[in-house]
Amino acid sequence: MSKSPPKKRVTIELPKDLPANYANIAFITHTAAEMMIDFAQVLPRTPKGKIVSRLLMSPMHAKAFLNALQSNIQNYERQFGEIKIPQQPHLADQLFKFPPDEAPEEE
Repeated sequence: MSKSPPKKRVTIELPKDLPANYANIAFITHTAAEMMIDFAQVLPRTPKGKIVSRLLMSPMHAKAFLNALQSNIQNYERQFGEIKIPQQPHLADQLFKFPPDEAPEEE
């Protein structure tokens, strides 16, 4: 009977000065070798947004991340209830639409 090698522990350091970024939009692109996710922040009633973080990972790690995120959302919904996403009109329109009298002027 062969024994599997002992598992190695990896220590992950969380820097005390690591900034937390709020993002409410993500743009996802890919090549054959990598997935790139740009996280952006667009505030209501503002005409511009800003990329606040970029994450690069291999497709294999992206799929593992997807699975972990799905699992965590399921756990969240078991604890706090279903996360409802409005369908009509588009969520971005609801969050970022200018009231008719406050729309920015075209340049």
